[in-house]
Amino acid sequence: MYQINFKKPCTVHFIGIGGISMSGLAEILLKAGFLVSGSDSNLSDLTKRLETMGAVIFEGQRASNIRKEVDVVVYTAAIHEDNEELRAAREKAVALLSRAELLGQIMKNYDTAVAISGTHGKTSTTSMVAQILLEGDKDPTISVGGILKSIGGNLRVGSSDIFVTEACEYTNSFLSFYPTVAAILNVEADHLDFFENLADIRHSFRLFAKKLPEEGLLVINKEISNYQEITKGLPCRVVTFGLTGDSDYYGKNLAYDQMARASFDVTVKGKDMGRVFLSVPGEHNVRNALAAIAIGMELSVPMERIKSGLKRFTGTNRRFEKKGEVNGITIIDDYAHHPDEIVATLKAAKNYPHKKLFCLFQPHTYTRTKAFMEEFAAAFTLADEVILADIYAARETDTLGMSSRLLQEKMEKIGIPTHYFSSFSEIESFILQHCEEGDLLITMGAGNIVNVGENLLRR
Repeated sequence: MYQINFKKPCTVHFIGIGGISMSGLAEILLKAGFLVSGSDSNLSDLTKRLETMGAVIFEGQRASNIRKEVDVVVYTAAIHEDNEELRAAREKAVALLSRAELLGQIMKNYDTAVAISGTHGKTSTTSMVAQILLEGDKDPTISVGGILKSIGGNLRVGSSDIFVTEACEYTNSFLSFYPTVAAILNVEADHLDFFENLADIRHSFRLFAKKLPEEGLLVINKEISNYQEITKGLPCRVVTFGLTGDSDYYGKNLAYDQMARASFDVTVKGKDMGRVFLSVPGEHNVRNALAAIAIGMELSVPMERIKSGLKRFTGTNRRFEKKGEVNGITIIDDYAHHPDEIVATLKAAKNYPHKKLFCLFQPHTYTRTKAFMEEFAAAFTLADEVILADIYAARETDTLGMSSRLLQEKMEKIGIPTHYFSSFSEIESFILQHCEEGDLLITMGAGNIVNVGENLLRR
């Protein structure tokens, strides 16, 4: 495998440089003195930002973008083997690195490399950890899979030896990482287009945990079923967090204010550390915060600074993000695309002021829709009415016969008022006709469903 040498910067080309993770890695290399080029099908604010920093950006992916001076090409799992640039790089014998491999090599350049993993909550928890470390004057380098308001984007390059990133299990990407501190937030069935089953997923998280060095630290949710199967025999230190009283970092006495923001008492290894106030909603964010508290304390951030950092954290984009109001209807956008995430978001919404709760859901990928059809239907019992858009295909083509109409039938059978429309314009018309002042509308999914709420707000 090609090895990036930060003492000898080279020329790196990114296929799909406009992606939120790829753009962050490109910026790290630019600031370290590397020459960077990249392509994407559409230019964006992220690509424009890189261009102002000196990157050469191509709109569209063509073989000619792989110039003779390119030393290594970086690609993501979304890039297919027939991609023009990937084929050109192979034909020219240019070195190749996956996004995960590059990120792993970047981590090696830091004494403390923090990686946040889990089926859900990675972006929010990574952002909480980042906010805590900033509040504690630790000056970290941060790479997060969402836009974090306090750093004005998805990346911050610090001057300390601390690096913080999220670690995704899809295609076993996180097995290319080299963390010294890792968190496992939860382990659930997902990405079943890659993993065989839950046991296969748990095995990957076990392999991820085993990558920690003897002097490293694993922070793990004690509520994970048989979590000891993941931690057994690890050479590193292991600390637990959760809402069970025997957790090392334990949250209790949960409460929510009039805007659904959570607060709780925290106990650290049996010692009462006072009350923590969050600026984000939901029990799931209490668990995320407990993981972040554990990492902050283990990295010597004082508890008062930790509390202050968590209070300052107001969320990232697409995580229960208030987009605005139209005709007295509050519009929230959320990235939830797994049944467990949907339940967590709708539970949080129950504590948010509203008359009627409408959920506009865009299923993400045919394989996930098929794998969790029953679970999706059950998850939406927490909504008053559900509106379904067509499945967002992402990396897939429909070979499974899945559709949102099938999901609608499942939901109606269990008594959930459900409506399906094949176009965003029809959905927008329905919302304007049926949602009333005081209602809450959540646009939900990992695709482009956010556009509906934004279109309504522009009216």
